[in-house]
Amino acid sequence: MKKIVALLLAVSMTALCFTACQDSSAGANGVVYVYNWGEYIDPATIDMFEEETGIKVVYDEYETNEIMYPKVSTGAANYDIVCPSDYMIQKMLENDLLAEINFDNIPNLKNIGSQYMEMSKEFDPENKYSVPYCWGTVGILYNKTMVDEPIDSWSVLWDEKYENNILMQDSVRDAFMVALKLNGHSMNTLDETELAAARDILIEQKPLVQAYVVDQVRDKMIGDEAAIGVIYSGEAIYTQRENSNLEYVIPKEGTNVWIDSWCILKDAQNKENAEKFIDFMCRPDIALMNFDYITYSTPNDAARELIEDEDIRNSEIAFPRLSDYNNLETFKYLGEDGDAIYNDYWKEVKSE
Repeated sequence: MKKIVALLLAVSMTALCFTACQDSSAGANGVVYVYNWGEYIDPATIDMFEEETGIKVVYDEYETNEIMYPKVSTGAANYDIVCPSDYMIQKMLENDLLAEINFDNIPNLKNIGSQYMEMSKEFDPENKYSVPYCWGTVGILYNKTMVDEPIDSWSVLWDEKYENNILMQDSVRDAFMVALKLNGHSMNTLDETELAAARDILIEQKPLVQAYVVDQVRDKMIGDEAAIGVIYSGEAIYTQRENSNLEYVIPKEGTNVWIDSWCILKDAQNKENAEKFIDFMCRPDIALMNFDYITYSTPNDAARELIEDEDIRNSEIAFPRLSDYNNLETFKYLGEDGDAIYNDYWKEVKSE
């Protein structure tokens, strides 16, 4: 499952070799090529879309924004739809990779909550190029049987009594987000004094960390293999279903609020079919199916109303009232120079 992982990790991974091409078995109404995160959609919704529209879906998956980007930016694969995260959408817009969406073809956009459309303006200022699909926060997951006190601060990740029981995200931006927020700074800073201070406390923390992980934090926490982990809220919902001793909290110093959105590539060969696909995914019953399947929060207010379990429908993990929290931010694209600065500091952390 997702989320944004280290640029450093992405650099070390090779992009998938799949290249989208025209499919002779496409239905009478054509085809649409979709590139999405792994395990980030209910496969049954794709089957339903194909059956209802006659449009064949050619579907491929990626693990990180940084793996997706070079494939679509170089034209190595002819996708129509991608689902980038906020900062990557900003980057793709700056590099003229996205097509303006014809919202006359997306009537189900009305189901997307206005607060999420407003949040999207951070990276898509006029709401012309993206449609919110999933959103969430980053916080601390802790095991109530292994932790002595309620947690409300990132500072617990530096508590020596939890040595070898702490899981950190193996992600340059997420790791630095934690350290920067703890120090009272923006997670989008380019101030090298602030970044150096964040680097220093991450190095200081290293002896306490059991592992730097991505998706593995979910399984380790479910299996009682660690006391505390940094995790995405959608993963936290899943873990709590599997282990009732786990608790999720948004630290008082603030955190990252992220949005992943459907976008259509500028060179899309099947733009109208892409718009039909996005509109279908905005249908309340379909959005609910996807929420149930992936457990990441839906921005679809109409779908939320269909959730039968009242505890889930009103969950502070799945649907927190963001106005109740301080210092929430969305990641911004910091440019190639900014990426290089963060990567250099992250290398110093990992090499110590």
